[in-house]
Amino acid sequence: MAKPSDNPLALDNQLCFALYSTSLAMTQMYKELLAPVGLTYPQYTIMMILWENDGVQLKHIADRLGQKSGSLTPVIKRMETDGLIQRVRGKEDDRSLSIELTAVGKKLRQKCLKINQCIVEACDLPVHDLADLRDNLNKLKENLAQ
Repeated sequence: MAKPSDNPLALDNQLCFALYSTSLAMTQMYKELLAPVGLTYPQYTIMMILWENDGVQLKHIADRLGQKSGSLTPVIKRMETDGLIQRVRGKEDDRSLSIELTAVGKKLRQKCLKINQCIVEACDLPVHDLADLRDNLNKLKENLAQ
């Protein structure tokens, strides 16, 4: 049997598989950490956007996540039902809809800071290495999108 390093089609030699399997492991870790605060990973990503800049359009959220607005609508509706966010019609243009945090959604930020620290610790890499990895992955994403 050939060593994986000798076989260009060996699964362990594939960047795509390294990214895929790492993404699965990361998402699973988030799932376990987010369950006690009542968030799914997609909801958490939306909350991070709103904690960064509250009161944004759904299109802004979709663009930041690289998704279509329509695919986020069920998640947004669920978050509204759960009391985390509210959809607010524009005063000047009632077709305009902004997504805003409720008091409950704002308060949840504190608990999620602890989750972020758990992820950093679980990665067991120096913070500067994690920042370099993130930057390299973002650059790779930009290159692939061209």
